[in-house]
Amino acid sequence: MLRLVGSRLLATIPTLFGVLVVAFLLLNVVPGDPVAEMVGERADSATIARLRAELHLDEPIPVQFGHYFWGVVRGDLGRSYITQRPVLGDLAERFPKTLQLAAAAMLLAATCGITLGVLAAIRPGGLIDRFSMLIAYVGVSFPVYWVGLLLILLFAVALRWLPPSGYGGPEFLVLPALTLGTRSIAFLARMTRGAMLDILPSDFVRTARAKGLGERRVIGRHALRNALLPIITVLGLDVGNYLTGSILTETIFSWPGVGRYVLLAIQKRDLPAVQGSILFLSVIFVLVNLVTDVLYAKADPRVAYD
Repeated sequence: MLRLVGSRLLATIPTLFGVLVVAFLLLNVVPGDPVAEMVGERADSATIARLRAELHLDEPIPVQFGHYFWGVVRGDLGRSYITQRPVLGDLAERFPKTLQLAAAAMLLAATCGITLGVLAAIRPGGLIDRFSMLIAYVGVSFPVYWVGLLLILLFAVALRWLPPSGYGGPEFLVLPALTLGTRSIAFLARMTRGAMLDILPSDFVRTARAKGLGERRVIGRHALRNALLPIITVLGLDVGNYLTGSILTETIFSWPGVGRYVLLAIQKRDLPAVQGSILFLSVIFVLVNLVTDVLYAKADPRVAYD
């Protein structure tokens, strides 16, 4: 296991370097001037030239990349043009809020999705099976922004049960978490149902029932445990997507996380903030995939890694 973790961590180095190069090049060839976004249209040419020199924007792109790469190696992701603070500090302040939203969405999705999938597989073709598949089709079909706006209209505007946006107590977390977790509930329900339907007719399940074990123990300890591999795959991908792809949800609900920070940085052409955020989120996604691989081996001893 330690050899697996070490080899995967070493393999991430060229991947992250590629992400760094691509993000730097793409953001430096798009039209627009970040200095103009900082100072506004009324700034004189002398001020713009001075700022460009201070930010190394008047140097060739290879030289700019050298400055940036050396800063990343030293743990410095640069200073935001807009907030005038270190990018790493901005991310450290906002990432816990994104992590809070992702954890709530994952808890909701795992609880509802796996439960619906197991209940549907126990009695295929029954009422719960049809209901869970309806939820799955609806969750997959509707886009995230549409679900978010619909939940705001229903629970915040019409019923006035929950706040429409912002950051605060647990009541502010309900609608964003439900919006972010809707698609995962659908995928997990379908994946769990399919995996359980493959496992339930197995010989070891019939043997467990023949020994007189209770149905809950047969389903939970024997059938569900052996159906965990595809479920872990979906959970691992969803965690990465929650942490790296929650831009729409955070924007709709004005949630002060990394996703909203990235969107504002893109709008203002804040190059260090965008580049640092992309690299930071890439590291998070790689680590989530590594944890998923480790959970594979823990969930099923038959899985071996060379």
